[in-house]
Amino acid sequence: MSKPLDMQQITQSYKAFLQHKKTCVLSFVDGEGKPFSSTTPFVYLNGKFYVYMSRIAEHYPLMEQSTVVDVLCVADEAATANPFAIERARWQCQPQYLGNTGYEEIFAAFDQQFHANLMVILRSLDFSLFELTPLEGRYIIGFGKAFTIDPITDTLTHIVIDKK
Repeated sequence: MSKPLDMQQITQSYKAFLQHKKTCVLSFVDGEGKPFSSTTPFVYLNGKFYVYMSRIAEHYPLMEQSTVVDVLCVADEAATANPFAIERARWQCQPQYLGNTGYEEIFAAFDQQFHANLMVILRSLDFSLFELTPLEGRYIIGFGKAFTIDPITDTLTHIVIDKK
């Protein structure tokens, strides 16, 4: 019989994992049904992801046009013993364009995470802020250790598959 999972510890690990991430992979499906993925810096604040991107970035028009965007965070491969069991989290999110003015709490989080001087420069360029609201997600920390992320309640539920 397997040892019961310590959900409190797993939840703390999940929150620490997310808190220490600075970049994510964004995945889209374009108008022709082709997949497209790209990386971008982000901040996570009040249960939502915020990305700040240039209009010349390939993913910018996809972000504007998409109704759903996948966000993926992956642990550092160098610190992972087994690549098949790498720690990762994925969320399906609803994007919303916010622009470049207002939202000082969000920009303060970017200043803290990525240095205020850099953000002053970026804010003078063609960058725009997008809010990504998680609709559902999954957190994986190893074999048999996959969890559904409920973004409404900010809770994890262990996924158990009947192997018979």
